[in-house]
Amino acid sequence: MQIQHERTIEELAVRDMTEQALGDIAKFFQEQYSQRVTAILAGVDDPKQVGRWIRGEHQPRYDSELRLRTAYQVFRIITRAENAHIARAWMIGLNPQLDDESPINAIAHERYKEVLAAARTYCEGDL
Repeated sequence: MQIQHERTIEELAVRDMTEQALGDIAKFFQEQYSQRVTAILAGVDDPKQVGRWIRGEHQPRYDSELRLRTAYQVFRIITRAENAHIARAWMIGLNPQLDDESPINAIAHERYKEVLAAARTYCEGDL
């Protein structure tokens, strides 16, 4: 029964991620962390680029959008299993499953599957 619950959490997180405009996701991370951290997460050098996405002045490159959407999906998985405070801390904390790197940095380095696996493990209580 636990597995069904986890799949539901993941399915809902995917829905959350796909229904959000990219500018809204960028704004979410800017508000949660900062414009600089959001730029690092998205893999861009200029933090002002994040503001341009939020205002709809520019669209991000594919790789930047993939990073932001993946991070949002992971954040929503943890939030749905726990709460937003825990998700925020989990995303920036050093994670032993990610070789003591934070999930945000791991996503910035395109380690998407590893971060999703770490989130699943956390939600299962196996961390």
